[in-house]
Amino acid sequence: MTGPGTTAKAVIAAVIVSMSGAAAAQQCQPEVSFSAWLDSFREEALLSGMSEPTIRSALGDVGYDPEVVRRDRAQGVFTQDFLTFAGRMVAQYRLDHGANNLARYANTLARIERTFGVPGPVLASFWGLETDFGANIGDGSTLTSLATLAYDCRRPDMFYRELISALYLIERGDLAAAEMRGPWAGELGQVQFLPSRYVEYGVDFDGDGRVNMLTSASDALASAARYLQHLGWRAGEPWLQEVRVTRALPWEQADVAIKLPLSQWSAWGVTLADGRPLPTIGPDASLLLPMGRNGPAFLTYPNFDVYLEWNSSLVYSTTAAYFATRLAGAPPVSPGAGVTPLTAAEVREVQTLLQRRGHDVGDVDGIIGVKTRAAVKAAQLQFDLPADSYPDAALLARLRG
Repeated sequence: MTGPGTTAKAVIAAVIVSMSGAAAAQQCQPEVSFSAWLDSFREEALLSGMSEPTIRSALGDVGYDPEVVRRDRAQGVFTQDFLTFAGRMVAQYRLDHGANNLARYANTLARIERTFGVPGPVLASFWGLETDFGANIGDGSTLTSLATLAYDCRRPDMFYRELISALYLIERGDLAAAEMRGPWAGELGQVQFLPSRYVEYGVDFDGDGRVNMLTSASDALASAARYLQHLGWRAGEPWLQEVRVTRALPWEQADVAIKLPLSQWSAWGVTLADGRPLPTIGPDASLLLPMGRNGPAFLTYPNFDVYLEWNSSLVYSTTAAYFATRLAGAPPVSPGAGVTPLTAAEVREVQTLLQRRGHDVGDVDGIIGVKTRAAVKAAQLQFDLPADSYPDAALLARLRG
C-alpha cells in the first residue's frame, strides 16, 4: 500500500511555478483563442519537465467543449430541499446495493478502518452518492473538460492546477490518457476525485503498483478514507443522529457552527428520535434543522464538519451523512411536523431582499447555503420570528413589507 507523499506535491508545485507564462496567458474569451492558449500550455509543460509523450497523449486530441461551460453555469441540484434530495438519493435500491457492498467488501473495509479510522458505512455513502458504487463514473473526456474549464474565465486557476495534476497522473503511471474519462466537471474514479486530490490522497490499497480509482474499489475506498482522515475524521465517534425537538427551544442555537454539551440539549428538551433521553456522555454537538423547526432534526458531531469539507453544500452533506446512518442501521428520517419549502425563485427573492438590507448571503442562487442561513437567522431575530435559520413564507412577507 502506497501513497504519493510529499514528492508529488512538490513536483506539481514546481510545475505550477515554472508554468507562470501559461498562467499569465489565461484570459477570458475571446481575447486569447483556445488553440493559442493550449499551444502555450503545451510549450510551458514541456519546459517545466513534463515528458513529450505525456503531453502528446494528454493534449493531442483536446478541444474546447462549450457544453462543459454551459453545465458549469447551470448547476442547480442543491436548490432542492433536504427531504426531496435525500428522498431521491437515499432510495431503496441504493440502500440495498450499499448493504450488499458492505458485505462484499467487509474485509477490505475493516482493513481500511484499522488504517484510517473511517467506518465502512461512511465510505459506502460517498461511494453510492457519487457513482452508484462505481457503476456510473462518467464517460466524457476528463482532459477536454479540464482544459475547457482552465481556459474559461470562471475558475481558471483552479482548473489550471487540475490539468497539471492530470498530466502528472499520466507521467507517474497511474492512468493512461485514454483511461481518463468521467463526468463533465473533470472528476475521476469511483469516489469522484479531482486530479489534484487524486495525486495527493490516492492510495494503492490493492498493491498492484498504481493508484487506480476507476476500476479498483479497494483503491477508491482507501483513498476516500485517507482524504477524510486528512480532513479531520475522528475514529470511533458519531457523525449524525436524528433527534426530536420541543416547541420551546431557543431556535437561534440550532446552527452547525454552535456546539454544545449533550447535557445542554437535554436540558432544552431534545431527545433521541424515539423519545429516549440523549446519551449522558459524548462529544459536543450542534443541532441541525435542515428545513427549519418544523422539519427533520439532527444532532451533528465534529465528524459532520468533515462532510462539509468534502462538499460545502449543506443539503448534500446532510444527505450523505444521513445515508451513512441508514447503512449503519438507523431507521428512515421523520419528516417532522410538515414544511412547505419556498421555491427556488422565492429563495432568490429572499436572498435579494436580505442583500439589500446589508446581509451577506453569498451568491443569489436559490440555494440555502451557510451564508444564506446566517443572514436568515439575523433577519428572523430582527423581526422577532423563530430564528431557525430556514427561510419561510412568514420571513418573505416581512422582508417584502
